[in-house]
Amino acid sequence: MSIKEADRLMPATTGDKAPTRERRSVVEPSRAKQYEPLIIGTLSVAFVLTVWQLVANARIMPVLFLPGPTDVAQAFVLLFQTGDIGLDIATSGEELGIGFGLAIVLGLFLGLGMGWYTRFQYALDPLVNFFYSTPRIVLIPLFIIWFGIDIQSKIAVIFLGALFPIIINTMAGVRNTEAALLRVARSFGASDRLIFQRVVLPGSVPFILTGFRLGIGHALTGVVVGELIAAKHGVGQLIAISGQTFQTPKMLAGVMLIAGTGMILTTIFQRIENRFQSWRPEIRR
Repeated sequence: MSIKEADRLMPATTGDKAPTRERRSVVEPSRAKQYEPLIIGTLSVAFVLTVWQLVANARIMPVLFLPGPTDVAQAFVLLFQTGDIGLDIATSGEELGIGFGLAIVLGLFLGLGMGWYTRFQYALDPLVNFFYSTPRIVLIPLFIIWFGIDIQSKIAVIFLGALFPIIINTMAGVRNTEAALLRVARSFGASDRLIFQRVVLPGSVPFILTGFRLGIGHALTGVVVGELIAAKHGVGQLIAISGQTFQTPKMLAGVMLIAGTGMILTTIFQRIENRFQSWRPEIRR
C-alpha cells in the first residue's frame, strides 16, 4: 500500500462506521464562478433601470421631479454636444488628481509610521481622530478665505477627505501583521528594516488598497461639495447650476458622471487588491 493510499484510510474502530477524515482541497474557481459577480450585478442594475423607466413612463410625477433613464441619457449626450462639459471634467479631474495624489503620499507615510512606531502613533492619534470625525464641509469657508474660490480650496477639501481613511487603514495593516511571522524573522536575525520591507509592508498592501478605495469615495464627495459652494468650473458646479435652474435630467447626468468615475476607480483598486491576494488559495471542505 502506498503512502498516498494510507493517508486516505483511518484506523479501524469497534463501531459499525469508520470515522472519516475531513478533507480540504485547494481548488481553482470555475469560469462561471469568476463571472458570477459581473452577471448578477449587471442583472441587478438592469432591473433597477427598467423599474425606474416604467415608473417614469407612467408619469406619476412630471419630468421635473422624476426623469427617466432615457431623459438622463439624452441630457448626458446633450452635455457633450453643447456647453463647457470638457472644461468642467478637466477642472474636476485636476482637483481630484492633485488632492487624492497628495493624500496617498502623506497618508502612506503617516500610516506606516504610526503603525510601526508606537510612540509616533500616540503623538498623532488625537489629531487623526479629531480631523477624521470633523465634517470637512465645515472647513470649506476657511479654505475659501485662505485659498479663494480657485482649485486650491477644492484640492484642500479633497486632500483632507481622502487622507484619513488612508492613514487609518495603512496603520491597521501594519498593526495586523502576524506576530508569528515577526518572531520567525527575528529568530533568523533579520533587522527591523528588513522585517519592515519583507514582512510588514507586503502584508499591509491589502489594507492600503482598501484605504485607497475608501479614500476615493471621500475625495469625490469633496469634489462635489467644494464645487457646490464656490467654483468657476467643475462637475459639481454643473450639478449646482442645473439644480438651481430646475434642469433635473441635466443635474442627474452630472451625478451619474461623478458616480461612474467613482465606480471605475473603485473597480481598478479592487482588481489591484485581488491581484495582490491571488496567492491566497480558495479552500473547499
